[in-house]
Amino acid sequence: VLSRQVRALGRVEYDETRLADVSPKLEGWAETLHVQFTGARVRAGQSLLELYSPTLVAAQEELILARRLADEASPGSDRAENAQRLLESARRRLLYWDVPASFVEEVESTGEIRRTVPLLANASGVVVEKDVVEGGRVSPGSTLFRIADLSVVWIEADVFERDLSLVRLDQAARVTLEAYPGAVFEGRVTYLYPTVDVATRTGTVRVELTNPDLRLKPGMYASIALDAPTTAPAVVVPRGALLYTGERTLVYVRKWDGTLDPREVVAGLAAGQDVEILSGLEEGEVVVSSASFLVDAESNLGSVTNGMDPAPMDSGMDHSQHQMPPPPPAEEMD
Repeated sequence: VLSRQVRALGRVEYDETRLADVSPKLEGWAETLHVQFTGARVRAGQSLLELYSPTLVAAQEELILARRLADEASPGSDRAENAQRLLESARRRLLYWDVPASFVEEVESTGEIRRTVPLLANASGVVVEKDVVEGGRVSPGSTLFRIADLSVVWIEADVFERDLSLVRLDQAARVTLEAYPGAVFEGRVTYLYPTVDVATRTGTVRVELTNPDLRLKPGMYASIALDAPTTAPAVVVPRGALLYTGERTLVYVRKWDGTLDPREVVAGLAAGQDVEILSGLEEGEVVVSSASFLVDAESNLGSVTNGMDPAPMDSGMDHSQHQMPPPPPAEEMD
């Protein structure tokens, strides 16, 4: 029974489902930064900066005015209903702009306008990108911060095309990294990319790992090992027993009289030093396990020499005609 292991090299990447961008929905200016550098850890709901926007100031004025009209209107009157609808509309406008609900309640209850509004983190994690400085102008939709939750990371490994059929979803994977010699991290295959790189003839496999202590950092190189499913029992030979001629695959089988017989076989799955033989051999036959190339070369040499007829050694042959001619006279040499 062959048990094959697939090995591949990869990289630690962010879990794309755990990335969050912090972008304002209004134009304004960053008055005060609470997160000053890339790599800072933040939590969801934490204030990242104080944003000044004339539009937000005007919206606060509308909210305070709507609150005052609602308080002054007689309960049950048409004016009170209109004032209540206006108040709810002013609240929604601020909330849709990602103004914290607690901020809206405070402005409504105190009747005081705040110059700046806090911009909150929408996820917990590490700031991996920061594109704002204190006092800088911001525009709607611009990414000011990118936050990555690194408690789970991906290993994206390149698996050779010949091994892709051995990879399955939810397959257990062992991951090692040069940064932590001897440490083995356990993960699982969560995705198989649907394309193959035409230059490297590899397909990408994604392995998901938990990373509670943040030891695994995006960008690190990693090695993965996957245990492929075992096969049914098969006839196998050592890898060194196979001789590839370009068109055929041969093994040398020892016959009952001790001679070696070249036999064509069909090789299948390889696992370590064993190779499956799909046809051409039967269980129990003895094959040359090494130096097959030398055996093949010797057999070919023997077949050539056997076809040559050596010159006859006839003692009665006249060898005079085969003798070397005498040297020329000295004067001819001069």
